[in-house]
Amino acid sequence: MLTRRSAMGRLGGLLGVATAAPAILPAAILPAAGARAAPSLAPRPLVIGHRGASALRPEHTLASYAKAIADGADYVEPDLVPTRDGVLVARHESNIAATTDVATRPEFAARRRTMVIDGAQETGWFTTDFTLAELKTLRACERLPQVRPQNTRYDGHFDIPTFEEIIDFVAAESAARGRVVGLIPEIKNSTHFHRLGHTPEDSFLRIIAAHDYTRFAPLEVQSFETGNLRRLYGKVQAINPQARLLFLMGERGERIPDLAAAGDGTTFGDLMTPDGLRRVRAFADVIGPSNTDIIPRDAAGAWLAPSTLIADAHRAGLLVHSYTCRPENRFLPRQLRNDAGDDARNPQGSIAEIRRYLDLGLDGFFTDDPALGRIAIDG
Repeated sequence: MLTRRSAMGRLGGLLGVATAAPAILPAAILPAAGARAAPSLAPRPLVIGHRGASALRPEHTLASYAKAIADGADYVEPDLVPTRDGVLVARHESNIAATTDVATRPEFAARRRTMVIDGAQETGWFTTDFTLAELKTLRACERLPQVRPQNTRYDGHFDIPTFEEIIDFVAAESAARGRVVGLIPEIKNSTHFHRLGHTPEDSFLRIIAAHDYTRFAPLEVQSFETGNLRRLYGKVQAINPQARLLFLMGERGERIPDLAAAGDGTTFGDLMTPDGLRRVRAFADVIGPSNTDIIPRDAAGAWLAPSTLIADAHRAGLLVHSYTCRPENRFLPRQLRNDAGDDARNPQGSIAEIRRYLDLGLDGFFTDDPALGRIAIDG
Protein backbone atom coordinates (compact mmCIF):
# COMPACT_ATOMS: atom_id res chain seq x y z
CA MET A 1 0.00 0.00 0.00
CA LEU A 2 1.34 3.42 -0.94
CA THR A 3 1.62 5.59 2.16
CA ARG A 4 1.58 9.36 2.16
CA ARG A 5 5.25 9.37 3.13
CA SER A 6 6.20 7.11 0.22
CA ALA A 7 4.04 9.25 -2.10
CA MET A 8 6.07 12.27 -0.98
CA GLY A 9 9.26 10.43 -1.73
CA ARG A 10 8.08 9.55 -5.22
CA LEU A 11 7.09 13.16 -5.82
CA GLY A 12 10.49 14.30 -4.63
CA GLY A 13 12.14 11.90 -7.04
CA LEU A 14 9.95 13.14 -9.86
CA LEU A 15 10.87 16.76 -9.20
CA GLY A 16 14.49 16.17 -8.33
CA VAL A 17 14.07 18.00 -5.01
CA ALA A 18 13.70 16.99 -1.39
CA THR A 19 10.08 17.15 -0.25
CA ALA A 20 8.95 17.75 3.30
CA ALA A 21 5.26 16.96 3.63
CA PRO A 22 4.26 19.72 6.06
CA ALA A 23 6.20 22.43 4.24
CA ILE A 24 5.17 21.76 0.66
CA LEU A 25 1.92 19.85 0.48
CA PRO A 26 -1.31 20.40 2.41
CA ALA A 27 -2.46 17.62 4.71
CA ALA A 28 -4.47 14.83 3.12
CA ILE A 29 -8.22 15.16 3.35
CA LEU A 30 -9.89 11.78 3.49
CA PRO A 31 -13.56 11.02 4.04
CA ALA A 32 -14.17 9.46 7.45
CA ALA A 33 -16.78 6.87 8.26
CA GLY A 34 -19.75 8.55 9.90
CA ALA A 35 -18.13 11.97 10.15
CA ARG A 36 -16.30 14.51 8.03
CA ALA A 37 -13.02 15.92 9.28
CA ALA A 38 -12.40 19.62 8.85
CA PRO A 39 -9.84 20.42 6.15
CA SER A 40 -6.40 21.44 7.33
CA LEU A 41 -5.75 25.12 6.92
CA ALA A 42 -2.84 25.95 4.64
CA PRO A 43 0.13 27.59 6.42
CA ARG A 44 -0.56 30.71 4.38
CA PRO A 45 -3.24 31.77 1.88
CA LEU A 46 -2.97 30.31 -1.59
CA VAL A 47 -2.39 32.37 -4.74
CA ILE A 48 -4.34 30.74 -7.57
CA GLY A 49 -3.52 31.74 -11.15
CA HIS A 50 -6.96 32.30 -12.68
CA ARG A 51 -6.79 30.70 -16.14
CA GLY A 52 -3.05 31.22 -15.69
CA ALA A 53 -1.97 34.85 -15.56
CA SER A 54 -4.84 36.04 -17.72
CA ALA A 55 -4.24 39.75 -17.05
CA LEU A 56 -0.90 39.38 -18.83
CA ARG A 57 -1.32 36.61 -21.42
CA PRO A 58 -4.32 35.17 -23.31
CA GLU A 59 -6.15 32.87 -20.91
CA HIS A 60 -5.78 29.10 -20.90
CA THR A 61 -2.60 29.02 -22.94
CA LEU A 62 0.67 27.45 -21.86
CA ALA A 63 2.11 30.97 -21.94
CA SER A 64 -0.48 32.09 -19.42
CA TYR A 65 0.24 29.17 -17.10
CA ALA A 66 4.00 29.75 -17.49
CA LYS A 67 3.65 33.41 -16.51
CA ALA A 68 1.51 32.49 -13.49
CA ILE A 69 4.09 29.98 -12.28
CA ALA A 70 6.97 32.40 -12.88
CA ASP A 71 5.09 35.05 -10.90
CA GLY A 72 4.62 32.83 -7.87
CA ALA A 73 1.22 31.15 -8.21
CA ASP A 74 0.72 28.23 -5.83
CA TYR A 75 -1.89 26.70 -8.15
CA VAL A 76 -2.88 27.22 -11.78
CA GLU A 77 -6.41 26.75 -13.06
CA PRO A 78 -7.42 24.93 -16.24
CA ASP A 79 -11.14 25.04 -17.05
CA LEU A 80 -12.00 21.76 -18.78
CA VAL A 81 -14.44 21.15 -21.63
CA PRO A 82 -14.65 18.15 -24.01
CA THR A 83 -14.06 18.02 -27.74
CA ARG A 84 -16.35 16.07 -30.08
CA ASP A 85 -14.06 13.07 -29.63
CA GLY A 86 -14.13 13.40 -25.84
CA VAL A 87 -10.72 14.94 -25.16
CA LEU A 88 -10.60 17.43 -22.27
CA VAL A 89 -9.16 20.78 -23.34
CA ALA A 90 -8.69 24.08 -21.53
CA ARG A 91 -11.26 26.73 -22.41
CA HIS A 92 -13.35 28.82 -20.04
CA GLU A 93 -16.46 27.61 -21.82
CA SER A 94 -17.43 25.40 -24.71
CA ASN A 95 -18.18 28.46 -26.86
CA ILE A 96 -14.81 29.44 -28.35
CA ALA A 97 -15.98 32.47 -30.34
CA ALA A 98 -14.24 34.98 -28.05
CA THR A 99 -11.06 33.05 -27.24
CA THR A 100 -9.90 31.70 -30.61
CA ASP A 101 -9.65 32.82 -34.23
CA VAL A 102 -12.45 30.45 -35.28
CA ALA A 103 -14.60 33.33 -36.61
CA THR A 104 -11.90 34.10 -39.20
CA ARG A 105 -11.70 30.51 -40.46
CA PRO A 106 -13.97 29.99 -43.49
CA GLU A 107 -13.67 26.22 -43.30
CA PHE A 108 -15.58 26.31 -40.00
CA ALA A 109 -18.13 29.01 -40.84
CA ALA A 110 -20.97 26.49 -41.18
CA ARG A 111 -20.45 25.26 -37.63
CA ARG A 112 -21.60 28.51 -36.08
CA ARG A 113 -24.85 27.79 -34.28
CA THR A 114 -27.00 28.54 -31.25
CA MET A 115 -26.99 26.23 -28.25
CA VAL A 116 -28.62 26.30 -24.81
CA ILE A 117 -26.17 25.71 -21.95
CA ASP A 118 -27.52 25.59 -18.40
CA GLY A 119 -30.65 27.42 -19.52
CA ALA A 120 -28.84 30.25 -21.32
CA GLN A 121 -28.87 30.60 -25.10
CA GLU A 122 -25.48 31.14 -26.74
CA THR A 123 -24.43 31.61 -30.36
CA GLY A 124 -20.96 30.77 -31.57
CA TRP A 125 -18.70 27.80 -32.15
CA PHE A 126 -18.56 25.01 -29.58
CA THR A 127 -15.77 22.60 -28.68
CA THR A 128 -18.18 19.65 -28.85
CA ASP A 129 -18.56 20.28 -32.60
CA PHE A 130 -14.80 19.95 -33.22
CA THR A 131 -12.39 17.04 -32.98
CA LEU A 132 -9.16 17.66 -31.13
CA ALA A 133 -7.28 17.65 -34.43
CA GLU A 134 -9.56 20.41 -35.74
CA LEU A 135 -9.27 22.47 -32.57
CA LYS A 136 -5.49 22.25 -32.77
CA THR A 137 -5.61 24.16 -36.07
CA LEU A 138 -7.12 27.17 -34.25
CA ARG A 139 -5.13 29.81 -32.41
CA ALA A 140 -5.91 31.44 -29.09
CA CYS A 141 -6.69 35.13 -28.75
CA GLU A 142 -7.35 37.62 -25.97
CA ARG A 143 -10.91 37.43 -24.60
CA LEU A 144 -11.01 41.07 -23.37
CA PRO A 145 -9.17 43.07 -26.05
CA GLN A 146 -10.70 46.40 -25.02
CA VAL A 147 -9.64 45.95 -21.40
CA ARG A 148 -6.32 44.21 -22.07
CA PRO A 149 -5.10 45.45 -25.46
CA GLN A 150 -1.50 44.62 -24.52
CA ASN A 151 -2.43 40.94 -24.61
CA THR A 152 -3.56 41.11 -28.22
CA ARG A 153 0.08 41.08 -29.35
CA TYR A 154 0.02 37.40 -28.45
CA ASP A 155 -3.04 36.64 -30.58
CA GLY A 156 -2.31 33.74 -32.90
CA HIS A 157 0.80 32.60 -31.04
CA PHE A 158 -0.64 29.69 -29.06
CA ASP A 159 -2.92 26.73 -29.55
CA ILE A 160 -5.58 25.20 -27.29
CA PRO A 161 -3.86 22.89 -24.79
CA THR A 162 -5.28 19.59 -23.62
CA PHE A 163 -5.53 18.80 -19.93
CA GLU A 164 -2.80 16.20 -20.31
CA GLU A 165 -0.49 18.72 -21.97
CA ILE A 166 -1.08 21.11 -19.08
CA ILE A 167 -0.26 18.42 -16.51
CA ASP A 168 3.01 17.61 -18.27
CA PHE A 169 3.82 21.30 -18.61
CA VAL A 170 3.20 22.07 -14.92
CA ALA A 171 5.21 19.00 -13.88
CA ALA A 172 8.12 20.17 -16.04
CA GLU A 173 7.92 23.72 -14.66
CA SER A 174 7.84 22.35 -11.12
CA ALA A 175 10.91 20.22 -11.76
CA ALA A 176 12.77 23.12 -13.37
CA ARG A 177 11.94 25.55 -10.57
CA GLY A 178 12.34 23.17 -7.66
CA ARG A 179 8.93 23.87 -6.17
CA VAL A 180 5.62 22.09 -6.38
CA VAL A 181 2.81 23.85 -8.27
CA GLY A 182 -0.75 22.70 -7.71
CA LEU A 183 -3.51 22.20 -10.25
CA ILE A 184 -7.06 23.39 -9.62
CA PRO A 185 -9.09 22.23 -12.64
CA GLU A 186 -12.75 23.09 -13.08
CA ILE A 187 -15.06 20.55 -14.73
CA LYS A 188 -17.40 22.83 -16.65
CA ASN A 189 -21.14 22.45 -17.35
CA SER A 190 -21.31 18.79 -16.38
CA THR A 191 -25.07 18.37 -16.83
CA HIS A 192 -24.94 19.97 -20.28
CA PHE A 193 -22.10 17.77 -21.49
CA HIS A 194 -23.73 14.61 -20.16
CA ARG A 195 -26.82 15.46 -22.19
CA LEU A 196 -24.57 15.53 -25.26
CA GLY A 197 -23.26 12.07 -24.44
CA HIS A 198 -19.97 13.06 -22.82
CA THR A 199 -18.67 11.87 -19.45
CA PRO A 200 -16.07 14.49 -18.43
CA GLU A 201 -15.72 13.15 -14.89
CA ASP A 202 -14.74 9.69 -16.15
CA SER A 203 -12.20 11.24 -18.52
CA PHE A 204 -10.86 13.40 -15.70
CA LEU A 205 -10.36 10.45 -13.35
CA ARG A 206 -8.59 8.42 -16.05
CA ILE A 207 -6.23 11.30 -16.79
CA ILE A 208 -5.23 12.12 -13.22
CA ALA A 209 -4.66 8.42 -12.52
CA ALA A 210 -2.40 8.10 -15.58
CA HIS A 211 0.02 10.89 -14.59
CA ASP A 212 2.46 10.66 -11.69
CA TYR A 213 2.22 14.40 -11.09
CA THR A 214 -1.54 14.47 -10.52
CA ARG A 215 -1.36 11.46 -8.22
CA PHE A 216 0.91 13.26 -5.76
CA ALA A 217 0.94 17.03 -6.36
CA PRO A 218 -1.61 19.42 -4.82
CA LEU A 219 -4.94 18.99 -6.60
CA GLU A 220 -8.27 20.73 -6.08
CA VAL A 221 -11.25 19.92 -8.30
CA GLN A 222 -13.92 22.56 -8.90
CA SER A 223 -17.51 22.59 -10.11
CA PHE A 224 -20.57 24.85 -9.95
CA GLU A 225 -22.64 21.66 -9.71
CA THR A 226 -23.32 19.42 -6.74
CA GLY A 227 -24.01 16.07 -8.39
CA ASN A 228 -20.64 15.59 -10.01
CA LEU A 229 -18.82 16.63 -6.84
CA ARG A 230 -20.79 14.02 -4.93
CA ARG A 231 -19.84 11.40 -7.52
CA LEU A 232 -16.19 12.46 -7.50
CA TYR A 233 -15.73 12.67 -3.76
CA GLY A 234 -13.66 9.70 -2.61
CA LYS A 235 -12.78 8.67 -6.17
CA VAL A 236 -10.41 11.62 -6.61
CA GLN A 237 -8.87 11.08 -3.17
CA ALA A 238 -8.36 7.38 -3.96
CA ILE A 239 -6.03 8.54 -6.74
CA ASN A 240 -4.51 11.52 -4.91
CA PRO A 241 -4.99 11.29 -1.13
CA GLN A 242 -4.43 15.00 -0.51
CA ALA A 243 -6.89 16.18 -3.18
CA ARG A 244 -9.74 18.50 -2.25
CA LEU A 245 -13.08 19.28 -3.90
CA LEU A 246 -14.26 22.87 -4.28
CA PHE A 247 -17.89 23.88 -4.73
CA LEU A 248 -18.03 27.06 -6.80
CA MET A 249 -20.84 29.47 -5.98
CA GLY A 250 -22.57 31.71 -8.48
CA GLU A 251 -24.89 34.64 -7.80
CA ARG A 252 -26.97 34.24 -4.65
CA GLY A 253 -30.25 34.23 -6.58
CA GLU A 254 -29.01 31.86 -9.28
CA ARG A 255 -30.23 28.26 -9.30
CA ILE A 256 -27.62 25.51 -9.15
CA PRO A 257 -27.41 24.06 -12.68
CA ASP A 258 -27.72 20.34 -11.99
CA LEU A 259 -30.42 20.82 -9.38
CA ALA A 260 -32.34 23.20 -11.64
CA ALA A 261 -32.24 20.62 -14.43
CA ALA A 262 -33.92 18.18 -12.02
CA GLY A 263 -36.61 20.71 -11.07
CA ASP A 264 -35.03 21.71 -7.75
CA GLY A 265 -35.18 25.43 -7.04
CA THR A 266 -32.22 25.55 -4.63
CA THR A 267 -30.09 28.67 -5.19
CA PHE A 268 -26.46 29.31 -4.43
CA GLY A 269 -27.62 31.75 -1.77
CA ASP A 270 -29.49 28.93 -0.04
CA LEU A 271 -26.16 27.14 0.37
CA MET A 272 -24.37 30.24 1.69
CA THR A 273 -26.31 30.12 4.96
CA PRO A 274 -24.84 28.32 8.01
CA ASP A 275 -27.21 25.38 7.44
CA GLY A 276 -26.52 25.38 3.70
CA LEU A 277 -22.77 25.35 4.28
CA ARG A 278 -23.09 22.32 6.53
CA ARG A 279 -24.90 20.62 3.63
CA VAL A 280 -22.05 21.57 1.28
CA ARG A 281 -19.55 19.99 3.65
CA ALA A 282 -21.10 16.61 2.78
CA PHE A 283 -19.59 16.76 -0.71
CA ALA A 284 -16.86 19.43 -0.71
CA ASP A 285 -13.88 20.64 1.30
CA VAL A 286 -13.77 24.19 -0.04
CA ILE A 287 -16.24 26.79 -1.28
CA GLY A 288 -15.48 29.23 -4.07
CA PRO A 289 -17.70 32.30 -3.73
CA SER A 290 -17.28 35.54 -5.63
CA ASN A 291 -15.48 38.37 -3.89
CA THR A 292 -18.74 40.30 -3.78
CA ASP A 293 -20.23 37.57 -1.60
CA ILE A 294 -17.46 38.28 0.90
CA ILE A 295 -17.84 42.06 0.76
CA PRO A 296 -20.98 43.14 -1.13
CA ARG A 297 -21.00 46.27 -3.29
CA ASP A 298 -23.67 48.87 -3.88
CA ALA A 299 -25.02 49.91 -7.29
CA ALA A 300 -22.06 52.26 -7.79
CA GLY A 301 -19.55 49.51 -7.05
CA ALA A 302 -18.60 50.71 -3.57
CA TRP A 303 -17.88 48.25 -0.78
CA LEU A 304 -20.57 47.72 1.83
CA ALA A 305 -20.17 45.92 5.16
CA PRO A 306 -18.54 42.48 4.94
CA SER A 307 -20.70 39.38 5.10
CA THR A 308 -20.10 36.55 7.58
CA LEU A 309 -19.56 33.99 4.80
CA ILE A 310 -15.90 33.22 5.56
CA ALA A 311 -16.51 32.77 9.27
CA ASP A 312 -19.65 30.72 8.63
CA ALA A 313 -17.78 28.48 6.18
CA HIS A 314 -14.94 27.92 8.63
CA ARG A 315 -17.42 26.94 11.33
CA ALA A 316 -18.85 24.38 8.89
CA GLY A 317 -15.35 22.93 8.32
CA LEU A 318 -14.88 24.48 4.86
CA LEU A 319 -12.00 26.46 3.41
CA VAL A 320 -12.79 29.53 1.27
CA HIS A 321 -11.06 30.25 -2.07
CA SER A 322 -12.75 33.26 -3.68
CA TYR A 323 -12.83 34.62 -7.22
CA THR A 324 -11.65 36.80 -8.97
CA CYS A 325 -9.08 39.48 -8.15
CA ARG A 326 -8.34 41.56 -11.25
CA PRO A 327 -5.91 44.48 -11.48
CA GLU A 328 -7.90 46.90 -13.65
CA ASN A 329 -9.90 49.76 -12.14
CA ARG A 330 -13.23 48.57 -13.56
CA PHE A 331 -13.06 45.40 -11.46
CA LEU A 332 -12.06 47.02 -8.16
CA PRO A 333 -14.37 48.36 -5.45
CA ARG A 334 -14.94 52.06 -5.96
CA GLN A 335 -12.97 52.95 -2.82
CA LEU A 336 -9.79 51.51 -4.35
CA ARG A 337 -10.01 52.87 -7.91
CA ASN A 338 -7.71 55.63 -9.09
CA ASP A 339 -8.24 58.32 -11.73
CA ALA A 340 -6.40 56.56 -14.57
CA GLY A 341 -9.54 55.28 -16.34
CA ASP A 342 -11.70 52.17 -16.10
CA ASP A 343 -9.37 49.95 -18.12
CA ALA A 344 -6.13 51.14 -16.53
CA ARG A 345 -4.10 48.77 -14.39
CA ASN A 346 -4.16 49.67 -10.71
CA PRO A 347 -1.71 47.34 -8.95
CA GLN A 348 -1.89 49.09 -5.60
CA GLY A 349 -5.67 48.95 -5.62
CA SER A 350 -5.61 45.24 -6.41
CA ILE A 351 -3.13 44.52 -3.61
CA ALA A 352 -5.25 46.51 -1.16
CA GLU A 353 -8.37 44.60 -2.21
CA ILE A 354 -6.70 41.22 -1.66
CA ARG A 355 -5.34 42.26 1.73
CA ARG A 356 -8.83 43.28 2.87
CA TYR A 357 -10.17 39.80 2.08
CA LEU A 358 -7.19 38.22 3.80
CA ASP A 359 -7.92 40.28 6.90
CA LEU A 360 -11.32 38.56 6.99
CA GLY A 361 -9.67 35.14 7.05
CA LEU A 362 -9.70 34.16 3.35
CA ASP A 363 -7.75 30.93 2.71
CA GLY A 364 -6.93 31.53 -0.96
CA PHE A 365 -7.96 33.56 -3.96
CA PHE A 366 -8.12 33.37 -7.73
CA THR A 367 -6.29 36.22 -9.40
CA ASP A 368 -5.64 37.26 -12.99
CA ASP A 369 -2.25 38.64 -11.88
CA PRO A 370 -0.50 36.22 -9.49
CA ALA A 371 2.50 38.55 -9.04
CA LEU A 372 0.22 41.05 -7.29
CA GLY A 373 -1.28 38.25 -5.21
CA ARG A 374 2.19 37.21 -4.13
CA ILE A 375 2.97 40.81 -3.08
CA ALA A 376 -0.30 41.02 -1.14
CA ILE A 377 0.72 38.01 0.94
CA ASP A 378 4.49 38.33 1.15
CA GLY A 379 4.84 42.12 1.06
